[in-house]
Amino acid sequence: MLLCVRRSHHSPTSVLSPLTKSLTTQIIMSDKKRKATSAAAKGPSAKQQKLAPMKEEKNTRAGGWLEAFLKQHRMENKEVKFNKKRLRLISDTKHIKQDSEGVLYWMLRDQRVQDNWALVYAQQLALKEKLPLHVCFCLVVPKSELSTLRHYSFMLKGLEDVATECKALNIQFHLLHGSAGDMLPGFVSDRGLGAVVTDFSPLREQLQWLEDVKNNLPKDIPIIQVDAHNIVSCWVASPKLEYSARTIRGKITKLLPEFLTDFPPVEKHAHTSTKTAKPVDWDKTLASLQVDRAIGETEWAQPGTKGGMAMLESFIDVRLKLFDTKRNDPNTAALSQLSPWIRFGHLSAQRVAIQVQHSGKSAGHSVASFIEELVVRRELTDNFCFYNKKYDSVEGAYEWAQKTLKDHAKDKREYLYMREQLEKAKTHDKLWNAAQYQMVIEGKMHGFLRMYWAKKILEWTSSPEEALSIALYLNDRYELDGQDPNGFVGCMWSICGIHDQGWKEREVFGKIRFMNYKGCLRKFDVAGFERKYCPKTL
Repeated sequence: MLLCVRRSHHSPTSVLSPLTKSLTTQIIMSDKKRKATSAAAKGPSAKQQKLAPMKEEKNTRAGGWLEAFLKQHRMENKEVKFNKKRLRLISDTKHIKQDSEGVLYWMLRDQRVQDNWALVYAQQLALKEKLPLHVCFCLVVPKSELSTLRHYSFMLKGLEDVATECKALNIQFHLLHGSAGDMLPGFVSDRGLGAVVTDFSPLREQLQWLEDVKNNLPKDIPIIQVDAHNIVSCWVASPKLEYSARTIRGKITKLLPEFLTDFPPVEKHAHTSTKTAKPVDWDKTLASLQVDRAIGETEWAQPGTKGGMAMLESFIDVRLKLFDTKRNDPNTAALSQLSPWIRFGHLSAQRVAIQVQHSGKSAGHSVASFIEELVVRRELTDNFCFYNKKYDSVEGAYEWAQKTLKDHAKDKREYLYMREQLEKAKTHDKLWNAAQYQMVIEGKMHGFLRMYWAKKILEWTSSPEEALSIALYLNDRYELDGQDPNGFVGCMWSICGIHDQGWKEREVFGKIRFMNYKGCLRKFDVAGFERKYCPKTL
């Protein structure tokens, strides 16, 4: 059954209360099931793990149903209100500059038009002041091994779609070349813009860009930041660093009735700017970027919101029903595969949550399991990066973890590998090599194997610091969803025990949770995965 919210005199919260109650219940039930599962007996032996080929269920709905539904659905949600708890004022100035000629949305992390609370707020502010609306993106390519064609092609092709959609809505889209601190203040002054609205990222580079803009922008221009990435704004969900999913789960679920509303549409803007945007030659722009082109584009992931919606649709129709029982099997297509689109903001996690809940009701426990990961676990990663400035360092680990890693730092390693050997998948472990190869060629390693992969790097390198450095380098260079809080926390969980507890002490790992090859044999057909992703020359 599809979600269809009618116009009503009720508040958004009351309209969607069945949704939020259901999602809250599902998160709680998922947590109970997770605890019960962890206490259950071990699974079948490797000999019992021969998997029968899965038959994909034929879709009963025609392809493209989700996009068509949302186009109509958004028009029925014009009265949904913007919750001002989603924003925070960055500047000292509160009010839009008088006699200004427009409002600017500085697009950063959430690179989409619809289902974007930051753009919704910017348009509402512009309409209130009867001003034109502008959107800009500051394109800067750091000189780094992490700047690859894979990432920048995906991003730019998504931004091209944003520009096209903005043009149709009478919104000016500007692609600025250079850092925000250098480019934005002059752009705002030249255009006579009276306010800057931006979205939220907890990472230090983006926070520094925001600080640079604040310092260089005229003091009479307000800067408003809207968390358009999390369902519950990061600073509202918790004012402090949370220890684990257990400590943040209740705080988030308690706020879902207020924050998990549907979106009002970004509509054709009523006020036209006399200062139009410079046309962008997207192909020329991509060709000009100084990026590592050896790390090429992926074939399976279509950039942009349209591509993300198509992947969400196929997840709901085909894979969601398998998620609860098969998500830890790398040989079964059971995952959403949505992380690249959420990472680049082409897709809203809030939209995903709403649609999975209402379009995937026949999937049973899979909905609850997926919502737990999408909402609680994902928003926990933003909390970690926002409140822990050492989110990518062993020094950012808990005291018990730092101590146990230090105590075992000099333990003898049976195998030692350099970064180049790991990057080229030249280890003794065929499963690890296959996982690395999958990441390099497809730009996305299976979620279960990411844990095994990172923990083995800890086991095969000379120190925890080196292990974390290599894991982050490989993740951020090859993963399409890399350079994101989920990636930082994933590596920190695997190597430094973040959001975890101490386990039985052993060599090298200390009290950090251990994973091994035999454990994988009990979970899935390891040999089948190794055959499929047998590394060739990297």
